[in-house]
This record gives sequence, C-alpha cells and structure tokens, in this order.
Amino acid sequence: MPTPCGELMLATDSEGALRGLDWVDHEFRMRQLLEQQYPKNSLQLTPVARGSNSQARKALEAYFEGELRAVDTLTVVTGGTPFQRDVWGALRTIPAGQTLSYGVLAKQLNRPSAMRAVGMANGANPVSIVVPCHRVIGANGSLTGYGGGLPRKRWLLEHEGVRLAEGRRAA
Repeated sequence: MPTPCGELMLATDSEGALRGLDWVDHEFRMRQLLEQQYPKNSLQLTPVARGSNSQARKALEAYFEGELRAVDTLTVVTGGTPFQRDVWGALRTIPAGQTLSYGVLAKQLNRPSAMRAVGMANGANPVSIVVPCHRVIGANGSLTGYGGGLPRKRWLLEHEGVRLAEGRRAA
C-alpha cells in the first residue's frame, strides 16, 4: 500500500484482524517478528493483490488522508508475551498528536522500573502505526529508535500534529 512516507505491507487473518504492519523496506524485520510471535507453521503469509480493499487498508488510507482516528477501532491480534501485549495495549491508548516517554509508559503499566523492558516490547511491535510505537519518545523529548526509521517517525508525528523542536535529534 503506497503512503506519503513509503510503501506499507499489511498482514491480516481470515477474519480481517490485523496481524502485521510494516514498511516494505523492512519486510525482513516484519517476517522475523511474526516468526518469533507465532509457533512454527501456525501463521502463513499469502500475498494479496495490491488493490485489495480490506478494512485495514481503508482505515490506513483514511489515516494518511488526515482522519487520524480511523485506525483506532481496527481489530489487532498479536502473539508475543503477556508483557508485550500489555505494552502494545497501552500504546493504543496514546491519542494521535500526543507522545510520552518509555518511563511514563512503564509507570502507566505499574512497572516504573521496567523502562528498558517497555522499550524492548515497543521495538518488537509487529503492527506499526495502528499500535502507535512511534508516539513514544525519549524522556528528554528526543526522537528515539523506530523500526521504520527516524525520518518516518518524524513524518508520522508531524502528520499527527506533534510539534517537534527544530533541533530535536535521535537519542
């Protein structure tokens, strides 16, 4: 699926639940994450025509056209550990246009000393944008790692109306 900041790959199941979402130039990463989260042979990726009009694709198109909440109600099904799923669930509560730090997210999960574990779970998120890991930044306001690359993270945040300081750099 083409977007203003690169081409996306979507993985949905037979019920239409979103299982994976990443950038085409990071396909290997998405496949690795899905392999780690699902037992061998329990998930099979099948290419679908580029023009496919799934609910996920429609919502993502609306998101990129400026309807930022369009992805909020998409059904997402993930593997991962219970802790990872807790982190990913918490990410979905961060509204478009807002950011928070790993430390604040850890406190919201009642695990204030688990900042690094939260960061690791954030980095293992298999459903970019819809599970908005891009909305997590460093405690000092710096842009920290993003699986799709920092220029995309910046683009997504600015698309959502986040005002980034001119000199804000990657941590």
